[in-house]
Amino acid sequence: MRLSLAVRRGATWLRILFALVSSVVAIAAAGAGAHEVTPAIADFQIEEGQVRLELRLNVEAFVAGIDLDGLSDTNQTAQAGDYDELRALGAEELEPMVQLFAEEWLETVKVQAGGPVDLRVTGITIPEVGDAGLPRASVLELAGDVPPAARSLRIAWPAGSGGVVLRQNGVEEPYTGYLRGGEISPPIPLAGGAAKTPVEAFLEYIPVGFTHILPKGLDHILFVLGLFFLSPRVRPLLLQVSVFTVAHTITLALGALGVVSVSSAIVEPLIALSIVFVAVENIFARKLHSWRTFVIFGFGLLHGLGFATVLGDFGLPASQFLPALIGFNAGVELGQLAVVAAAYLGVRLWFGRHPKYRGRVAIPASVTIAMIGGYWFVERVFL
Repeated sequence: MRLSLAVRRGATWLRILFALVSSVVAIAAAGAGAHEVTPAIADFQIEEGQVRLELRLNVEAFVAGIDLDGLSDTNQTAQAGDYDELRALGAEELEPMVQLFAEEWLETVKVQAGGPVDLRVTGITIPEVGDAGLPRASVLELAGDVPPAARSLRIAWPAGSGGVVLRQNGVEEPYTGYLRGGEISPPIPLAGGAAKTPVEAFLEYIPVGFTHILPKGLDHILFVLGLFFLSPRVRPLLLQVSVFTVAHTITLALGALGVVSVSSAIVEPLIALSIVFVAVENIFARKLHSWRTFVIFGFGLLHGLGFATVLGDFGLPASQFLPALIGFNAGVELGQLAVVAAAYLGVRLWFGRHPKYRGRVAIPASVTIAMIGGYWFVERVFL
């Protein structure tokens, strides 16, 4: 009697946990057409007594009044509708709005160089409308007079503006750093010499890689979950994740070095198909076949190209290219391990040995993952 009651309770908890897993996956599906938030890029240098900044940013999100701090998807905000409308505007229609926004926003961008530096807008460049599902990288050109006696400057990035990559130009050993909204840079020598040490570059790029998986990398999360649901045994999972890691590390490095470059219009649909493949095979296979290992390696090469695209948005400090690249990859691995650990502790640790695990958890979850991947493929190719 007690055994029967325990079994029924176990089955009840299994259904609850499966519902939670399905809900998480469904949330991921809702973000399939998401407008991912990317960091701004600020290139600056001193010319003829002036600091000149070239800001590459998703200006529609700023004009819409979206708080970008800690945000991974503009669809999660109350201003999502306004943002989408702005994304559809041509450059001529959008530019006056950007001009008005910039004049007010510049009051919150603080530059100190022996005293406050008053910035002004010297140019606005807005690309024509392309894929409305992707951020449009507009450029704001700013300038301000620097006191002759100034030897360094500090830049305060406004709260609510998300992240920004600061890149110094025109000097030897230039400064490269990453600021979140509300943060201020360290003093940056105007003559250069503020390049990061290898350890600093490595540590700074770990969170960049991690946040690309959690919370931003929904497609990579689902691919890892597809590997997870093949078998309740740990060894096949570790083998698959290891092969995937080696493969995406190769193309991440080659992509970051500029040796390999493939259009995201090709890579992103293929990544969606990779999700469909591993999920569908979970339905029909009960163990890890050797040929699946080779296929995962190929898919890992694709995912590495996707990582390289993201890393290209941030840029790598030329003086510490390798440590920063390794740090980014380490962050990606930590993010993947966090996904696996959460899935293991939340599901497999408790119910991996349950006789109904495959039928009630692994197969339904894989079906859902395959449906999401299929939707993403159609969206990325035809919508």
